[in-house]
Amino acid sequence: MAGRGIAAYLTLALLSLAPPGTAQEIPAEGPVISVLDFDDLNGWAADDHAAALATFRNTCGDMRDPDWRAICALAKAQPLENARTFFELFFTPVLIQDGTPTLFTGYYEPELKGSLTRTETYRYPVYRMPKEAEVNRPWLTRAQIEQGTGIAGRGLEIAWVDDPVALMFLQIQGSGRILLPDGSHIRIGYRGDNGHEYRSIGQEMVRRGIYKAHQVSAKVISNWVRRNPVEGAALLRHNPSYVFFRELRDVSPEAGPKGAMNRSLTPTRSVAIDPAYVPLGAPVWIEKTGFRGMRRLMVGQDTGSAIKGPQRADVFMGSGPGAGKEAAKIKDGGRLVVLLPIQRAYAMLIEDDT
Repeated sequence: MAGRGIAAYLTLALLSLAPPGTAQEIPAEGPVISVLDFDDLNGWAADDHAAALATFRNTCGDMRDPDWRAICALAKAQPLENARTFFELFFTPVLIQDGTPTLFTGYYEPELKGSLTRTETYRYPVYRMPKEAEVNRPWLTRAQIEQGTGIAGRGLEIAWVDDPVALMFLQIQGSGRILLPDGSHIRIGYRGDNGHEYRSIGQEMVRRGIYKAHQVSAKVISNWVRRNPVEGAALLRHNPSYVFFRELRDVSPEAGPKGAMNRSLTPTRSVAIDPAYVPLGAPVWIEKTGFRGMRRLMVGQDTGSAIKGPQRADVFMGSGPGAGKEAAKIKDGGRLVVLLPIQRAYAMLIEDDT
């Protein structure tokens, strides 16, 4: 989901749990690559492999390399009840480590309450991107935009929402849904920004002595702004960055948001990875400790600016406030293993030895 980033500001460094027999010292010249057996994957037999196969099918047709295209054709012809056999026949588990501790976080698609017309309740506009903001970099600041400078009255409003803090976090996430009064939704996605650097509101609250670092969260910020509307508005404008949106009409509002592969994400089966180490669209086995520990086969269908390294991943938890609460609690260690076509997996091992 383009523009995502809130997890990056809340992440804590955690120690990874290295599995028995894996390398502990990583050479400076590159990562260590280990080929595993499926018996080495803790909890593999108990997973819902059919759910993983359905998620894999959703994006594998967009993978361009010949070995992936061949496997995708087999995946689409495979009965779901044979999903485990399919993965074990055509893939090899590969562990890639670079010495950085494993870290799993979670993300979600925000859902805001809004209206297609301005009312006393719904009075904070969600804007399309003005043409001049694409050319003039940087363009107006958040403060100027929120005051209507150069943008109000031009018909650029997609909708109006009821919560300015939720709107700012929507801009950080980069996409979301707006729940309208009649119960229907519209989905919006990142279109661009005003060219100003993001400044963390949470960090600014800590700097001003309002809260300690461990106390800051989206809910805490939102409640403080509501209690202090004048100071709150000024606090939000400490962040000069402003994101513009576009309405997404080519995906049902009831489906998941689009990830980096331009396909809808599946809650708790789609994961954001670093494509420098994990091919977009590849199955990824997750062994996550901590909050709602997971032993699950997911698919690397998204990326993120904070997702860097072979043992870093962001689990998509779904849409709406419930998913947001779940996502905010995930800051855990564990192990990430990518499933690769057999020939590709052993070719990587040979390259690593040379």
